[in-house]
Amino acid sequence: MAISSTSSAQSLSSGLWVQLQQQQAQRAADQAEQKARSLQAQARDAKSVANRAQENARSLQVQSEQAEGEASNARLNVVSQQSKAKLDSQFSDWHQQLTKALDTTASKVTTPASPTVNAEGQTTGTLVNVVA
Repeated sequence: MAISSTSSAQSLSSGLWVQLQQQQAQRAADQAEQKARSLQAQARDAKSVANRAQENARSLQVQSEQAEGEASNARLNVVSQQSKAKLDSQFSDWHQQLTKALDTTASKVTTPASPTVNAEGQTTGTLVNVVA
């Protein structure tokens, strides 16, 4: 009976060994599956964060473009004001020059020419109507 006991013990031991290996394999599979689910969740979270970051980047880009437009308009406004001030100054200078020229011309025009008598005794310097 010793042989049959040994054979039974080996058979029992072999069965337990297979069962133990199966349990370890099952545990390893469960752990791998759990790890896969965890990594999938992390990937979803990362994708969500990336999507929000991309939306934020688009929003910042739009705001940047609007700010550039406002800056461009402000620069144009400055140039426009400078041009207007320069034109106003030029018009003022021209007005002063024209006023001065007209004053000088007016003073020359207002002095009447006095008639003079030539060597023959005729009065010169006056207009005579010669239309007959």
